[in-house]
Amino acid sequence: MPNSPHPIAAPVAAKPLAKGDHVFLVDGSSYIFRAYHALPPLNRKSDGLQVNAVLGFCNMLWKLLRDMPPDNRPTHLAIVFDKSEATFRNTIYPQYKAQRPPAPEDLIPQFSLIREAVRAFDLPCLEQSGFEADDLIATYVREACARGASATIVSSDKDLMQLVNDCVTLYDTMKDRRIGVPEVIEKFGVPPDKVVEVQALAGDSVDNVPGVPGIGIKTAAQLINDYGDLETLLARATEIKQPKRREALIANAEQARISRQLVQLDDKVAVDVPLDELAVHEPDARKLIAFLKAMEFTTLTRRVAEYSQINPADVSADAATKSVSVSSPPPLAGEVGSRSDPGGGAATSADLFAGHEPPPQPSPASGGGSAPQTGRSRTLQNGEVFTPQQLAAARAEAARQTPVNRDGYVTLRSRAELDGWIARAFAAGQLAIEAKASSIDPLQAELCGLALALGPNEACYIPLGHRQAGDGDGLFAPQLAPDQIAEREALTALQPLLEAPGVLKIGLAIKFTAVLLAQHGITLTNADDVQLMSYALDAGRQAHGLDALAEIWLGHQTLSFGEVIGSGKNKLSFEQVPIDRATCYAAEDADVALRLWQVLKPRLVAEHMMTVYETLERPLIGVLARMERRGIAIDRQELARLSADFAKTAARLEGEIHALAGEDVNPGSPKQLGDIMFGKMGLSGGKKTKTGAWSTSASILDDLAEQGHEFPKKVLDWRQVSKLRSTYTDALPTYLNPQTGRVHTTYALAATTTGRLSSNEPNLQNIPVRTEDGRKIRRAFIATPGNKLVSADYSQIELRLLAEIADIPVLKQAFLDGLDIHAMTASEMFGVPIKDMPGEVRRRAKAINFGIIYGISAFGLANQLGIPREEAGAYIKKYFERFPGIRDYMESTKEFCRAHGFVETLFGRKCHYPDIKASNPSLRAFNERAAINARLQGTAADIIRRAMVRMEAALAAQKLSAQMLLQVHDELIFEVPEAEVEATLPVVQRVMQDAAFPAVVLSVPLHVDARAASNWDEAH
Repeated sequence: MPNSPHPIAAPVAAKPLAKGDHVFLVDGSSYIFRAYHALPPLNRKSDGLQVNAVLGFCNMLWKLLRDMPPDNRPTHLAIVFDKSEATFRNTIYPQYKAQRPPAPEDLIPQFSLIREAVRAFDLPCLEQSGFEADDLIATYVREACARGASATIVSSDKDLMQLVNDCVTLYDTMKDRRIGVPEVIEKFGVPPDKVVEVQALAGDSVDNVPGVPGIGIKTAAQLINDYGDLETLLARATEIKQPKRREALIANAEQARISRQLVQLDDKVAVDVPLDELAVHEPDARKLIAFLKAMEFTTLTRRVAEYSQINPADVSADAATKSVSVSSPPPLAGEVGSRSDPGGGAATSADLFAGHEPPPQPSPASGGGSAPQTGRSRTLQNGEVFTPQQLAAARAEAARQTPVNRDGYVTLRSRAELDGWIARAFAAGQLAIEAKASSIDPLQAELCGLALALGPNEACYIPLGHRQAGDGDGLFAPQLAPDQIAEREALTALQPLLEAPGVLKIGLAIKFTAVLLAQHGITLTNADDVQLMSYALDAGRQAHGLDALAEIWLGHQTLSFGEVIGSGKNKLSFEQVPIDRATCYAAEDADVALRLWQVLKPRLVAEHMMTVYETLERPLIGVLARMERRGIAIDRQELARLSADFAKTAARLEGEIHALAGEDVNPGSPKQLGDIMFGKMGLSGGKKTKTGAWSTSASILDDLAEQGHEFPKKVLDWRQVSKLRSTYTDALPTYLNPQTGRVHTTYALAATTTGRLSSNEPNLQNIPVRTEDGRKIRRAFIATPGNKLVSADYSQIELRLLAEIADIPVLKQAFLDGLDIHAMTASEMFGVPIKDMPGEVRRRAKAINFGIIYGISAFGLANQLGIPREEAGAYIKKYFERFPGIRDYMESTKEFCRAHGFVETLFGRKCHYPDIKASNPSLRAFNERAAINARLQGTAADIIRRAMVRMEAALAAQKLSAQMLLQVHDELIFEVPEAEVEATLPVVQRVMQDAAFPAVVLSVPLHVDARAASNWDEAH
């Protein structure tokens, strides 16, 4: 392939094998069945021929050849298959492999195509009568080693492990793992040259090797290690102390000897193709593209063409391959049954389905179905074993191979059509659902329609509230568009389906749909959210919206909302969008969500993230939906008073700013402020933005204020009070729901890297609590008459988790003893007795304690405490000297994150920081600090999530009426009947304090402060 950066190996004319050469032998027979069972049924469009095994096999070859590192590239290479006739082993033992089932009918036509594929890659396709592929491999590697070359066997088949030595390794592409002598010893308990002895005793049920009944691998290894070899063991069997074992060995001695003959590979086969003829060269890319085009493997054709810089349009599909029909000849005898490969393991991006896509994960197969719920291999009826990793990889590839066809979507306009889809959904047991509404507020929006999807390109849209654009005048709303099912009739028909616990409902950001349906009296049950699956898997390394995920996993660009509603004066609300256009948009969303579910669900199993999703993400959908619908009451008069006070304060500060500037200046104008401070006043430390204007960011103003400059300090004060007024006191009343009279925030579960929730419309998590003005705003959040607000807050949870995770004995003991942790730290650092400790000393220790969690620098601590940077640096140094385990924790966390790209919470959540190895020092340092904090903040977020999931059931069990209204990071806010406050407080505290158990048993106790009052500020 001209100009390709990494030449792909392929055979050429004989080249004598030389010392130092590298022979690669691929166990092709096992890969046929891996490919077949890993990929769902895929049919060639032109004639319906099933080609999933061919595609998987081609992808495996492409990946293997393309990604071969320069220092490990083969000089000689071949693909080795089993041949048709029975082998010499059947003569020795007629029952050998006799129980293997016939090959699946839809695999049979693919055998010859796979051999064609090998030839299209210009690779030798080796097979020989009377011998298994393993015997040919054994012969070639023996000769390679004898001639001073090394050999790699591309397989994880345990039967080939007997060949491993200093010159031969196995390469398990499924795990991207090399198997050498240590790995063989780990598996069999003996060195490779003793593997056949162990196998002879243990037997093999898959290949029908009898062995000795009652003896497994572990016992066999112990016996061989004790006696040296099989013959010695059998000769001395009467010495065995265990009666059953002794009797079994004596009675089955001949059977053990036969078994040894069956498992011993023949390494002296008179091979038809000499080793020298396996030399590699650059293949004919046009020949390969012609084959791939004939097979209609569009994605792989594109990859090969891009790699070889050939326009695929210039290459005609191979006519002979194109003409292959479903009436292909029967399989060769060696392929009658599946090859079990218990050694097969986790696919990274290394094997059957790899390419230029993202890391392999699951896909929309033919109808989907949930992935296995454990990380174990799965065995099909014909005995083939495959892993969740392989399934995930298969689903991912199939997803990209199935184009989205919007033309196939249908609009349901009658009850009969709807009933038909409902019946099909019940039969399928799962469906994707997407609600479309008139606004982003599900509590006040009108339902425009619902989209359903049952399979790829099998989606519909049910218009319910579309209106005729341009109709209506003044007070009169536009008329409903014709040919829509009445909303109530449709929802009544759908309700049993949507509430059925036995039918899985799939969506992306499905909480919106759940809240919207709840407004119509429907409780959405048994829901899966693909956005949360993506979040559990990839938090911090990619976006989780529908458009982004469709591009990443499906290679598909979805219709954008802007394309559907238009822009400018022609912009429509969604209920005005023509129904045919709405169908394309909404049905595509449901279709893509279903495909993404089929891609991401198996990844949760394959990457061991199912527990994170099922315990920390999925259960919160319903909990948060109910919290959002409840809302919280506010005191509008209190907000009005605060707004007036803030306005007066802002006016006073503005006057002081004018006076200090010596002229009128707009405090809200960065340009004017920059010109005053760095131009007129000549203050140092100014930085210019890309536009050439002076930067007046908060950090720069903070630095100047810390240096004692009054002007930037006044600007900061003005900004704070102005923000409180505009963001809260003036804005909160506009969020009052006219039906409930309460404020309803919306929670996002997939918005942060660490698992913390975010709140928006309005954001109730950023109200300042460390300033008096911020606390005043909390006074406006009130309990309704007859109730109290209860605030339950974890006390110093991240410091407790620091003591736990970093294993700092003195901190752990302090928490166990209930000491004032900041006073204790001050005493440890500064040698000051805890009793009668000056407040300033404790304040400094507190700043250091919390600062350390967030990776504070000497500069930052100096600013916070108002002390010289050198003194702050000395404090931090002394802190680490007194608590050396904390620095060890920080360094080990950074090292782990650099190596893996993520850190883990105690509950297994992965927080990804891919930029931790960035070349930019500032970006790299930021990611290091974030990674250190993420383990603590993320674990704290997981704990409160677990508490929220358990809370409603715990309250109900005690027949308490308390309702959870808000979550603000480490705090939960409830509305509780006054008569139940005393009974509610201990239940809330118990659930929160025990939330980590039993998944994680903490040695440091969690403490929760819970108080009740008439408003949020007093309760906190």
